[in-house]
Amino acid sequence: MGRLTEVYDLKRKKPHSQVKAERIERLGRMSFSEYVAEWRTGQRHLAESSARQLDSLLENHLLPILRSRRMNSFDHKVVEEFVRTMETAGVGVATQSNAFDKLASILLDAHRMGIFDENPTQGVKPPQYTPSRSIIPTPGQLAGIRSSGDDSFQLLVGLISGCGMRNGEAAAVNIRNIVADDVYRVTEQVNQTTKRYGPLKHRNPGEYRDVPLPPRIRDAIEQYTDKHGTTDGYLLRHPTDTTRPFQPYLLQNQWQRLKRRGELGIPDGVVIYSLRHFFASNCLSHGIPITDVADWMGHKSIDVTFKIYRHLMPGTLGQAARILNLGLAA
Repeated sequence: MGRLTEVYDLKRKKPHSQVKAERIERLGRMSFSEYVAEWRTGQRHLAESSARQLDSLLENHLLPILRSRRMNSFDHKVVEEFVRTMETAGVGVATQSNAFDKLASILLDAHRMGIFDENPTQGVKPPQYTPSRSIIPTPGQLAGIRSSGDDSFQLLVGLISGCGMRNGEAAAVNIRNIVADDVYRVTEQVNQTTKRYGPLKHRNPGEYRDVPLPPRIRDAIEQYTDKHGTTDGYLLRHPTDTTRPFQPYLLQNQWQRLKRRGELGIPDGVVIYSLRHFFASNCLSHGIPITDVADWMGHKSIDVTFKIYRHLMPGTLGQAARILNLGLAA
């Protein structure tokens, strides 16, 4: 017992710098897989779907390449080689971008712990993912889509195209979330992985976003409620089991059936997500700032909104020059 007390006292009396140096040495000797295992336990804030995506990227892309590499051996050359390996393997650019982002998060954590004097990702050009230009239905085509299908289909089409909701968010529509005549509060979604209600994408549990509620869409919600009623405020429930949430795949199934029968009257390339593109286009073409549109659509970063919708913004250099000239002439 005396020896254990002596060892404890020695550790307690060690200078802070020595304790830090020993910690850095221990972490630096770790393999990437060992470090990631410890880092992963700290990602408790992730929603279930985000955690699944993280684990998939780790198992399928990061660990197969970097598993045994010692943490203190990382530098920008190692990171660049990781990117080249994914490119050579034919990994999709979107997946490359996501995998790079996860590696950058792990190495930033290691940098903060003192393993590196400089972050190994510094100066490395990340994979560039540029979403393809969206195909947007015209107002006439949208009117045709909105008049097709059953009542649930028509309600979902209105919520996605009129309020910018994602499919899972529209499936969780709740009469109690109308917080003003012209405002709907998006608080949850039907998670396509768990099949249950869950937090919004890129949001923690309890977080929400307020979106515009056009009178047409508010009327559609109220008419649906009057005709079909609600369960705990939810308008949509599973058609064969009302104890379960409405599942987003049911919208996709009905969309495909209507499309096969030629009842939607839409060009090739128009998909359900095109309805969300219509919302963005409708906002931007009427001069609503893209910062507001990004917030209403729940994008993680405004960069995403710019990449997808920049070409829809009405401003041009010539128009800007004319507007600025008016101020200069005042």
